[in-house]
Amino acid sequence: MPSELLFDISGIDMSGVAASREEVGRILLQTGDMRHLDFVVWQDATLACGLGVKDVRADEFWVKGHIPGRPLLPGVLMIEAGAQLCSFLQQQKSVFDGFLAFTRCDDCVFRGQVVPGDRLVLLAKEVEAGRRRFVSRTQGLVDGKLVFEATITGMRI
Repeated sequence: MPSELLFDISGIDMSGVAASREEVGRILLQTGDMRHLDFVVWQDATLACGLGVKDVRADEFWVKGHIPGRPLLPGVLMIEAGAQLCSFLQQQKSVFDGFLAFTRCDDCVFRGQVVPGDRLVLLAKEVEAGRRRFVSRTQGLVDGKLVFEATITGMRI
């Protein structure tokens, strides 16, 4: 049975932009082929919850080899995209002033496929955050359907 969404997204304007690609790039250090968060649509005032987007392109590095003739976004890249949204939210808090490394992934479930041309909508919700470490839940949706979920732990290094 599918999980419930981390928060109600029905009131979020999906055409909004809370942080552009350029603004995301000023906070996240990942670039080029390893940037998997295109922009942030919405974030709450406390930065505990956010909604971001990864537009899955046909020219991405993995398309040719995963899986030839039927490209599927690798699950590890879905998780990375969610982790980048979690990190983006945490990095904006003054408590985190260094690089946040992805240190753990728990409770990960894949529920659907993501293919080139899809818009992967990412949700993140903080579970706990301290001076050096945070834990957040993340989910990914395509066309309103839950395709993955996981718990991400990050640590300042």
